[in-house]
Amino acid sequence: MHQRIGVPSVETPASWIVATAVLVILALSFGAPWITIIALKMIAAEMGGLRSVPALATALAWIGFGTGGIAMGYVAERVGVRATVITGAVMISIGLALSTGGATWQLYVGQGLFVGFLGVGGMNAPFYVYVSQWFDRRRGSALALISSGSYLAGAVWPAIFERAIATMGWRHTMLAYGVLEVAVIIPLAAIFLARPPEMLRAGGAFDGWRKPETVMGWPPNLVFALIAFAVIFCCIPMAMPQQHLPAFCSDLGISPTHGAAMLSVLLGTAFVSRQFWGWVSDRIGGIKTVLTGSALQIVALAAFLSTQDEIGLFTVAAGFGLGFAGIIPAYILAIRELFPASEASWRIPAFLLCSGGGMAIGGWLAGVLYDHFGFYTPAFVAGVAANAVNLVIIGTLAIRQKYATDGRVG
Repeated sequence: MHQRIGVPSVETPASWIVATAVLVILALSFGAPWITIIALKMIAAEMGGLRSVPALATALAWIGFGTGGIAMGYVAERVGVRATVITGAVMISIGLALSTGGATWQLYVGQGLFVGFLGVGGMNAPFYVYVSQWFDRRRGSALALISSGSYLAGAVWPAIFERAIATMGWRHTMLAYGVLEVAVIIPLAAIFLARPPEMLRAGGAFDGWRKPETVMGWPPNLVFALIAFAVIFCCIPMAMPQQHLPAFCSDLGISPTHGAAMLSVLLGTAFVSRQFWGWVSDRIGGIKTVLTGSALQIVALAAFLSTQDEIGLFTVAAGFGLGFAGIIPAYILAIRELFPASEASWRIPAFLLCSGGGMAIGGWLAGVLYDHFGFYTPAFVAGVAANAVNLVIIGTLAIRQKYATDGRVG
């Protein structure tokens, strides 16, 4: 759909090998923050009984993902993705070790600086830019695949972490996982992360390297600012069930094992359906895919307000995973569709900073509202309101894009 006629494609079988290696690396790197989420009540009990403490640690990790993406994206552009990924794996391991120290500041610094900023931040945003340079025909599908790494982590690790924490405690679980991710990520990065073909061809008039004067008839940075604001209000509600579902289930009398399994269902559904959303986005474009996913997300989030039994919650969790699964890669595809490739190295990390900020606000806000009210209903109501703001912004962009495509925008 997006490949220019007469321009040779950069895609080869090697492109999909690289994307698969990136998927595995992200599934491992994004596993680290889930230990704090699964052990939220245990960590809170050791740190004054406030759930906002481990919730803030997870929020700092999300902020670190975003801010680190900008800084490490700049570094990756100069030293290569391979070096930043290897460094990031070591930083995650250090961060997990520091988080076990027992002090609140150690948890915050370990998760926010080492796991977030220097660890996943050195992988996540640089990977979106990196993999998009290996594809032109099926870029949406490739971005959907690698962005599934965080949800693959959420589908696989919660149940494993729940058993590990029950057996040896959350501290030893963090230490063991730190060793595992270093042992796997470093060899994968060294073997598979070669220089992308689009970078080798960047000197030519290829894939939109010239800067456009307007985007959909508006100043380019205005459109980008609207996308950035939209993703913040999209990720606030996206974070709430992901970061608080096990604790929410426990409050309802559902066992920790079933709560972790429910989170795995949510994120497993997201992982599987994200491949479908990638296929959709390659055909209808990024903005329309975001609009569709956001509409499904608000419906599912609202359903959490009226569902209390275990079977109903499993169903709602699966529906929530289906709704939000394709949103973030569709945003990134929209950025690559609307802006020149030469700007991807800063626009995508800046966008992911806003995305991470929204996730951080959502997870932290849910913890604060729970501590104040003693139950999660106000948090879900706030999430629905934020999602509604997102729908207004994205709906405006979708309408503007339609008019621009029809030639009615100057």
